[in-house]
Amino acid sequence: MDIKDLLEENPIIAAVKNEEQLNSALESSAKIIFVLFGDITSIASISEKIEESDKIGIIHIDLVEGFANKEIVIKYLKEKTKFHGIISTKPQIVKAAKKYNLLAIQRVFIFDTLSLNNVKNHMITECDALEVLPGVIPKVLGIISRETKKPLVSGGLIESKNEVIQALNSGATCVSTTKKEIWDM
Repeated sequence: MDIKDLLEENPIIAAVKNEEQLNSALESSAKIIFVLFGDITSIASISEKIEESDKIGIIHIDLVEGFANKEIVIKYLKEKTKFHGIISTKPQIVKAAKKYNLLAIQRVFIFDTLSLNNVKNHMITECDALEVLPGVIPKVLGIISRETKKPLVSGGLIESKNEVIQALNSGATCVSTTKKEIWDM
């Protein structure tokens, strides 16, 4: 399935920071789970739990303890886990994920015009989608959506139904949130 279709069909993504949140996400109606925790010894079992629940797991590789920012880590994920993709702030990791046919989401932080221009001009060539943080900046979501033509995941600080609606109406394809109350919207 094309990532744009996948994200459009699943506009709420459960983002989990610990085992308790993971268990809640597995029981929720959210089809996609962003894993924001783990270490080299636990990620394979985390990915198996997600796969067994018929959900799509995408791991934020920068947050995994024990991993370096090297292509071999992507090869390990592809061969030894059930994750469907990765999130990273590192363009070289995103590029490596594409090489190994994993979904690749580039996470970007927008805090001024310079960072916005950097995203528009330099950071989007290899990724399948962008995750824009903080996700509560509708003007920026609209600009990035128009300029990049990439699916956008709006993440960070999204805590209410109104913020979800605002992000989606501003150009986001979907939102990621750790607020489990939103996962079943």
